[in-house]
Amino acid sequence: MSEDQDTTPAPGTFDDVFGANAAYAEEFSLAGLKPLAARGLALVTCMDSRIEPLDMLGLEPGDAKILRNAGARVTDDTLRTLVLAVYLLGVDRVLVLPHTRCKMASVASDDAVHDLILEEHGVDTRSLEFHTDNDQLGALRHDLERIRHHPLLPQGLPVAGALYDVDSGRVDPVDL
Repeated sequence: MSEDQDTTPAPGTFDDVFGANAAYAEEFSLAGLKPLAARGLALVTCMDSRIEPLDMLGLEPGDAKILRNAGARVTDDTLRTLVLAVYLLGVDRVLVLPHTRCKMASVASDDAVHDLILEEHGVDTRSLEFHTDNDQLGALRHDLERIRHHPLLPQGLPVAGALYDVDSGRVDPVDL
C-alpha cells in the first residue's frame, strides 16, 4: 500500500458495529468489574469467529483473561501477555485451546500461506511468521512446553491443553 493512498474508511463502513455498541451501552452492566481474572484462568484460543470462549467454558465476563490469535499459538507476544496476567491480573492457571477445522492447522507450512496470499492478493507476507502447523497436537504439545518452561512464569503453574470441536461444541482435554 503506498503512503499516498487514502485509508480512511468509506462513510457508513462501521455503522453496524457502532450502532450495536450504542444499544449495548444503554444496558451496560459491567461497570465496576475488577480487572483481575476472577476464576484465575488465562485462555489461549484461536481468533476463529465460531468460538464463544465465555459460553463454551461456563464463564462470565471478568472470570478469565482471553488471548486470541490465529491458530491459538503460544507466540512470544502470548508469553509476554501471560507473564503480565500471572503477576498483575490474578491468573493462576492456563488453558491452551485450539480447535478442529482450523485454517492454521490445515496447511503444510507458513510458505504455503505466504504463497496463497501472494497468489490471491498480490501481497508478499514473508516478513511475518504465521506459526502454521498441520500437526495440531504436536503444535499444542510444543506450546504447552513453552509455557511450562518459560523462565519468567512460576514453576508449577497449572497448564493444560484441550481441543474445541467447532461442529459439536465439545471441549476435549488433551493429555500431553
